[in-house]
Amino acid sequence: MNRYRRAAAVAALVLALPLPLAGAAMASPAQPVAASAPASASAAFHGELPRPTGPFAAGEEVLHLTDPDRTDPWVPAAGPRQLTVSMFYPARPGTGEAAPYMTPGEAQNFLATRVPPGTGLRPQDLVDTKTYAYTGAKAAGGKHPLVVLSPGFENPRATLTGLAADLASRGYVVALVGHTYEDSGETLADGSTPGCALCDSGAPDSLPGSRAKDVSFVLDRLTGHHPAWRLAHLIDRDRIGMAGHSIGGASTLNAMAGDERILAGVNMDGSFFPPVPTDKLDGRAFLLLGKQSDHSAGSGDPSWGQAWAGWDGYKPWLAVAGTTHASFTDVPVLAAEAGLPLPPGTTTSPERGMQLTREYVGAFFDQTLKGLHEPLLDGPSAANPEVSFQHP
Repeated sequence: MNRYRRAAAVAALVLALPLPLAGAAMASPAQPVAASAPASASAAFHGELPRPTGPFAAGEEVLHLTDPDRTDPWVPAAGPRQLTVSMFYPARPGTGEAAPYMTPGEAQNFLATRVPPGTGLRPQDLVDTKTYAYTGAKAAGGKHPLVVLSPGFENPRATLTGLAADLASRGYVVALVGHTYEDSGETLADGSTPGCALCDSGAPDSLPGSRAKDVSFVLDRLTGHHPAWRLAHLIDRDRIGMAGHSIGGASTLNAMAGDERILAGVNMDGSFFPPVPTDKLDGRAFLLLGKQSDHSAGSGDPSWGQAWAGWDGYKPWLAVAGTTHASFTDVPVLAAEAGLPLPPGTTTSPERGMQLTREYVGAFFDQTLKGLHEPLLDGPSAANPEVSFQHP
């Protein structure tokens, strides 16, 4: 089984799935989901992500970008590569309206491919999930570092909303990229929500390189002379980082290797595809943050040890006990709120998993992009006994 097909299966267990249905590209809207599910299950679901921890509110806008110079690598018949990007930014409290978690099409596709029938969850339940991000919010003044976020294979960009909103509240502009045809569905400019074209066969070896091209294109459109985003003046072009989950984290290294604008990167529990281009990092900083079982030194996935040894520079490696592959995303929080079981062996609660992810990713970017010394990264913390520092 392809490593990211396997990782997606593990993540799906959080939602009590044996495997995602993972069909070929799916037109929008998808077929109705779990029509016979008991209404009481849906009525009990009140989706809410943990409140962001920073001093700012989080604003959110959605961009639709088209690369006229690149044909879609997975569905060439679709024409130029199209990407949907959620932009989060530091905002003034009390402004704007609550942003939806997903579009109706994204929610319907997600439920159809990632959640088993019978849960009672409806697309509108996900649309209405409280994110603490606000559309139309007034931007806070000044310039802020930019962080690009890339989700895991088969998971839509929305599943990193909790981290994105928190980073915005801490004073970052965040570009959360939906990689079209690589997940359950991203709503495009024309309103369609095509599903996954790769999920039946698994992630190809060329996928990290393709994601690197997606990210460089997004950076071009956000920081060029004629930016695509109306609030691009908020971005400090000299302070750019990237983080990703699963294959999004592995692809962060490829993106850094191909784009010197990215000064710091984070891999959240993603296996690296060989060859790993560590020789092109030029001393830039990189954080490895993963579950203890697979991503501890000397055990599990050997790609982390090989990659870690392959470059010079600041490279903290943290393993979090009691977590699973999905613990670094929104998925376990929403699954728990829906009353769905967590995978066996999970001892760190979903809320705690998100808290630790936010703390360490935020501290890493504070230190590498803002130049702030973060004692949290100096070594083990009594406040966070789940987190161990790896020293191969």
